[in-house]
Amino acid sequence: MSLTPEFIQPAKAAEAPASPSVPEEPAVVLPLLAKPNNPEVILVEDSEALAYCVATLRANSGPFALDAERASGFRYGSRAYLVQVARGNSPIYLIDPIGVSAAGEPAEFAELAEVLATDVWILHAATQDLGCLAELGLKPTALFDTELGGRIAGFPRVGLGAMTESLLGFRLAKEHSAVDWSTRPMQADWLNYAALDVDVLPALMDAVAAALETQGKTRFATEEFEHLLGFTPKPQKADRWRSMTGLHEVKDQRKLHVAQLIWKAREQLAQKLDVSPGRLIPDGSIVAVAKSVPRSRSELAGRKDFNGRASRTYLDTWWKALDGALQANEYDLPPLKVPHVGMPNHRNWPSRFPEADARLTKLKPAMSALAEQHGMPPENVLTPDLMRQLAWEPPTELSAETISEALRNMGARNWQVEICAPAFVAALTAN
Repeated sequence: MSLTPEFIQPAKAAEAPASPSVPEEPAVVLPLLAKPNNPEVILVEDSEALAYCVATLRANSGPFALDAERASGFRYGSRAYLVQVARGNSPIYLIDPIGVSAAGEPAEFAELAEVLATDVWILHAATQDLGCLAELGLKPTALFDTELGGRIAGFPRVGLGAMTESLLGFRLAKEHSAVDWSTRPMQADWLNYAALDVDVLPALMDAVAAALETQGKTRFATEEFEHLLGFTPKPQKADRWRSMTGLHEVKDQRKLHVAQLIWKAREQLAQKLDVSPGRLIPDGSIVAVAKSVPRSRSELAGRKDFNGRASRTYLDTWWKALDGALQANEYDLPPLKVPHVGMPNHRNWPSRFPEADARLTKLKPAMSALAEQHGMPPENVLTPDLMRQLAWEPPTELSAETISEALRNMGARNWQVEICAPAFVAALTAN
């Protein structure tokens, strides 16, 4: 891999970890800029280098500091384009999943997955990375989320940079947080940024753990971390196209079908090209076309509000979708509104479901008091949706036991049930 020379030095001769089949040390080592620990940083771009990385991690001990970088806003999907990992006295390894396996085959990362399953993962905002790591077959058996731990400890700012600065006295540069990590070759300053994020995690975990212990919240955090082990990203809605901004103004079924078919054509093309859909044509262009419905290919091409890098390059694709909507039979048109399934939106409760709204109104002050008492955001005391579910369909008999059972059935953790149930009973039974 070609990188700026001042960031690259030949790998130093080092004694390989004890293993009968450890490959030679890879040739690319990136020393970091000034930072607390200043370990070696090794770029892993192929299977041979990954084997050395795995052997080194296996030879060390302690938790694994982990992070992942995606190309959100640039590529289709949310696959990992860089995985950063370090353990104990090991170097920080920057693993290029594309270099190891262009298709991201989990089998290519099986040995790494096996090693990572042997100890705790330290992540910051774990839900952002667990999904893309799982796509590579990498799944934790135990974890510590420094961001979630910071929320439970009541820190006012829980971004990695803010917590590192306040707890460790070290400022992280974040100017590369939104770069296109699918770019190859990656720039050396990007890699330095990525390595720094991992390097601070062990010390940050210790600081957060100490704060949780001092506040008597270690059990709270432990239960939350255990719950995260079962995390999976929410499945995408079948009618995601309906969420385009401004589409609610379209009140005609055929025009709605225009938006639907152009959106689907964009989705298929984005997946084929591996490009973020919004980089082809923005949602606003689709909605603008749906509102006006051009009647010819040339009319579509002439619209100033139909823009985007692929608005003209793939004009035939968009016109085919638009014309398909114009020619569709009446029974193929989507309904203006999709029947709601499940609990209605709580914003509609005051006018349509006043009893449920009255219960929710009673629960909100109780939640605010609990949040203040325990020094953490209300949403971390209990997920707002669970409180709404309780208000929507409470137990027939209101008692600590019945509300505790209801909350557990909804997925609340034991610590949440213990502190919320008594307060909720008092709120709901008050005159």
